[in-house]
Order: sequence, then structure tokens, then C-alpha cells
Amino acid sequence: MWSSSKRVRQQRPLRALLGPVLVCLWLGACGFTLRGTQQLPFPTIALNIPPNSPLGTELARNIRAGTSTQVVNDPTKAAAVLDLIGESRDRQVLTLNAQGRAIEYSLRDRLRFRLRDAQGRDVIEPTDLQVQRDISFNDSQRLSKESEEALLYRDMQTDLVQQLLRRIAAAKPYAASE
Repeated sequence: MWSSSKRVRQQRPLRALLGPVLVCLWLGACGFTLRGTQQLPFPTIALNIPPNSPLGTELARNIRAGTSTQVVNDPTKAAAVLDLIGESRDRQVLTLNAQGRAIEYSLRDRLRFRLRDAQGRDVIEPTDLQVQRDISFNDSQRLSKESEEALLYRDMQTDLVQQLLRRIAAAKPYAASE
């Protein structure tokens, strides 16, 4: 009797390890990988974005934390310059109730940018990026819906930063001979 309970206790750690190992194998088989550092094609980049811009702050933080590219303040010392041409947010009514009050909105966050190399040539011509989210609205829950809207705008800004980083990573810089 004693030997069978000892065998069960010895099998428990094996079973406890088997589950996570199988999950890792399954995730690896489906192509899942953790997002590593992204490689940008420039060793240094200057951000021509207003200093108090939340988007600029998040972009600089993502470049510093997730790439080997250095963010520099002086555009003359940068291999590339990112110009933020425009940024806008808007909210449009999607659905009205029987009383004519809005019950659903569409939130949009847009930015227009271009990327130049050290010689001032456009690596990425002026480009628009846009994200959109829909949100329901209820007058009796105004404060919670305003908080939800702020969270959605923050999430949309993060999406825009990730889209922008992917565009920069895919950019083809000019060869030195051009």
C-alpha cells in the first residue's frame, strides 16, 4: 500500500510539468511567437513631434524600449526624421434612438506623417493612418461611458504607434550611392 501512494506522489510532478510542456508545444506548432524587439532600418531617428504630444511620448518610449534605434533630439544628427504632419480625433454619431438621442458613436483617431532620411529625401511619403472604434452610449451612464471613451482613445493611440512602427520597420532607406 505504501509503495503505491509513493508512486502516485512521484507521478504528480510529472503530470504538473506535462501540461505546460504540451501547451508550449501546441503554441509553437501554430506559429505563435512572443513579440521581440523590432528592427528599424535606421540607427538613429529624430521625432519632429510636439514635445507635449501623448502620441510622441508613447512613440519615443516604444522606439527606445523595443528597438535598437536611438531617438535623438537634433535632426542633423539623425539618420532619419519622422515628421508628424497632422493628428486628429473625432466622434461621429452612428445610431439614434426613437427620441433622436445618440446611442452609438464611432471614435476615430488619425495621424499623417512622413519619414525623411538625413539628406531630406522622403523614405515614406506623407501617409495617413487611421483607427476606428465603435462605442455604445447611455445618458444614465455618462461618467462610465466617458471613461470608456478615454480608454478607447488611449488604446487607439497605442494601435497607431504600433502601425507607425511597422511602417518604419518596412521602409527601405536609400543606398549610400543614390
